[in-house]
Amino acid sequence: MGVRIRILLVLTLLGGAPGALADVFDSGRHPVADVHPRLLGTRDELRALAVARPQAYERTKAVAKDPDSPDQPRLISQGIVAVVENDADLARAAISTVMGYVKAGVRVGHVPFGHDVALGGMVFDMCYPYWKEGDRRLFVKYLNETAEANRDYGSSVFHNGWWGYKNWGLGVGAYATYHENEQAKAILAGVEREYREKAGPALELAGAGGGWAEGYYIHYFLYDWLFFCEIARRVEGVNYYRPAPGFYSDRARASIFEMYPGMSEYNSRRPVPMGDGGGRTFGGDRDKALSARRILATEYGDRLAHAYNEQTPRTAVGANAYMDLLWRNETMVAGVLDELPLSHHSTGAGHIHARSDWSDDATYLFFKASDRYTSHQHLDAGHFVIFRKDELLGDGGHYESFGGPHDVNYHMRSIAHSTLLVHDPAETWPAIRGGEVTGNDGGQHHRFPHHNGAVETPEDWRKGPELYDLADVTSFEEKGSYLHVAADLTRAYAPEKVESCTRQIVYLRPSTFVVFDRVRSTNESFKKSWVLQAMAEPERDDDALKITRGGGRLIVRTLLPENPEIRIFSGDGLYRYDGQAFPPTQETPPAPVARIHISPPAAAKMDYFLHVLHAGDADGSGPGMPEVSHRVEDDAVLVEVAGRKIRFATSGEASAVVDAGAEPERKAGR
Repeated sequence: MGVRIRILLVLTLLGGAPGALADVFDSGRHPVADVHPRLLGTRDELRALAVARPQAYERTKAVAKDPDSPDQPRLISQGIVAVVENDADLARAAISTVMGYVKAGVRVGHVPFGHDVALGGMVFDMCYPYWKEGDRRLFVKYLNETAEANRDYGSSVFHNGWWGYKNWGLGVGAYATYHENEQAKAILAGVEREYREKAGPALELAGAGGGWAEGYYIHYFLYDWLFFCEIARRVEGVNYYRPAPGFYSDRARASIFEMYPGMSEYNSRRPVPMGDGGGRTFGGDRDKALSARRILATEYGDRLAHAYNEQTPRTAVGANAYMDLLWRNETMVAGVLDELPLSHHSTGAGHIHARSDWSDDATYLFFKASDRYTSHQHLDAGHFVIFRKDELLGDGGHYESFGGPHDVNYHMRSIAHSTLLVHDPAETWPAIRGGEVTGNDGGQHHRFPHHNGAVETPEDWRKGPELYDLADVTSFEEKGSYLHVAADLTRAYAPEKVESCTRQIVYLRPSTFVVFDRVRSTNESFKKSWVLQAMAEPERDDDALKITRGGGRLIVRTLLPENPEIRIFSGDGLYRYDGQAFPPTQETPPAPVARIHISPPAAAKMDYFLHVLHAGDADGSGPGMPEVSHRVEDDAVLVEVAGRKIRFATSGEASAVVDAGAEPERKAGR
């Protein structure tokens, strides 16, 4: 709770003193130069950049001349090349595309109007001499009408980063037209006001430590917002990073830990799934994540983050070559990758990431104990993922639709995650995401005033801690040879069925995980299940389960409860529970193919679950499952794994005493 109190104190200071944030913005503010181009640099600066980074420039030039490239990279590339080479044909081609946006009319609501006006603004700025005067006026009118029509849209600063999509566009457009547009200053003042009053404090709350509680959407929206931040500082000296240091200063490191070990398609890094839109398939969001890390590594002089970024020196999507030209820092000296910490705690999001080492064959753990902020989150407090040469435990279900039957009854429910279920036959769920909930999975509750579970502002969030403050990481101990994390998940469940629920994970490096859970229900008849989402069909092997996928294998041994009931749901049964089936209408692989339920043989109010999981190589090479023993005492459960002893308390605060050898402590990420 200490971290939470610290964050709330910071927010109280920031939220209670808007003038202080104005001072932060104003400290370096200077007049906007009446010259074009200015957004990405002057003509001389862009020409110098092309000379300094010739390979990236030549690839950018190729994209500029490819009419089939997507609009965003093509228009930015056309503008840059038009400036560098005085290429009138490319400039006019870019202007023609933008005028197509203008003629199509103002777009309103949940559509990418921000991208339209941002791209138009960059073309307005870089191709300024080639615009017809009448078309300039039409674009300015279009920008202003878009800003007015969407004034109140996307007001929740937690929901899918829409404030970032919206305001990067309006802000870039206003800076581009600053001296030609009487409304430009008012538009920029609106962007600054929303950020000062809502978005900045939201980043400090939900984004403390660099993660983002909503999850995967940060890989979509953050890059565009940072693009605007860089333009704002260049053009007017306004620094949008200063009001939210708890987020931005740690974001590059958090982003690193959000990537699975090893390279994926086209030499890209695949992010771990976090809520909706989990990035299973290759796309440009991976280049956005890389570029955002590059911007912030440069901003904060983070040589270790830079070393990680330089392992992927080129964007994976060819059309995104301009990102290499603009954001790859070729002058910073890289640090030594192995000096990066082995774990990171994004305190606002309740996300913990850990690795065995910094090789591409590293074993990886992601654990989450998140509070509730908005609808793209799942009911998954306590969920964890394990990766060893491939995903072995994943995130279940498919994001096929928002609020559809599969979504609200499976994909975003607890049963689709490696969590704990407590089945109260009388429990019901209200509408989730506007969809009809008919399945009782025994999972975590959804009792939020809005069907999305969303709040508008940090102030709204603080008014309802009983609704939104649902999970706490109570211990995060990084010792080098092991990591211990504990979380109180009680409030994530309906109080009518769960009195207490805690989860602890001791990660014994390099590849063994001890998971201890304590669950007390209000009624001894409520059946409890310990759930794993397996990425391959498990094989039964004596007293263990084996999950083998790609080059990795996870061995799962149940120590408590004794004589457990083990059920495996796969095939037609994967999406079936409570007498109903909730299959997706379309699938996005790779996804879990089996659901493992482990339950006590008899119901009781208090149950302990103790498991040892070992991640090894599929071919059996390397160390296998270590020797394991355990015993239950009056006030503790004792576990010994390959000579390393762990004592878990069975009552009171979730705690562990670990005797894991004398290896020196290694610094944690946070």
